[in-house]
Amino acid sequence: MDGFKSKQRGAVHGQGPCHLRMGDEMLVLVASRFHTLGEPYRLRILQKLKGGAMTVGQLVQALDGNQPNVSRHLQILYRAGILRRLRVGNNIIYSLKDTTVFELCELVQDSQKKRQRE
Repeated sequence: MDGFKSKQRGAVHGQGPCHLRMGDEMLVLVASRFHTLGEPYRLRILQKLKGGAMTVGQLVQALDGNQPNVSRHLQILYRAGILRRLRVGNNIIYSLKDTTVFELCELVQDSQKKRQRE
């Protein structure tokens, strides 16, 4: 039990006690971000855009998806401030605006690898 309590109060990546304190407004913002990123298809879109800007059509083809579904997810990511978009003629080009999502993904992946080793 003592080990659990020390882990609970313990370090984030071995850096000492966690001093993360958030007010209600920030908690809502963080929860909203995680909700947005909680859809695997959106993470697939972000992975594709990591390679560079793409049109909706290019994303539909790259994801072997359908246009209405891809567009819906792109709109959610855009409204969350994760993507930027630019209209060029009849095309809308999407690119990454907030790349911290990949840091979050790496943290989760590293945590999972650590759990598998234990």
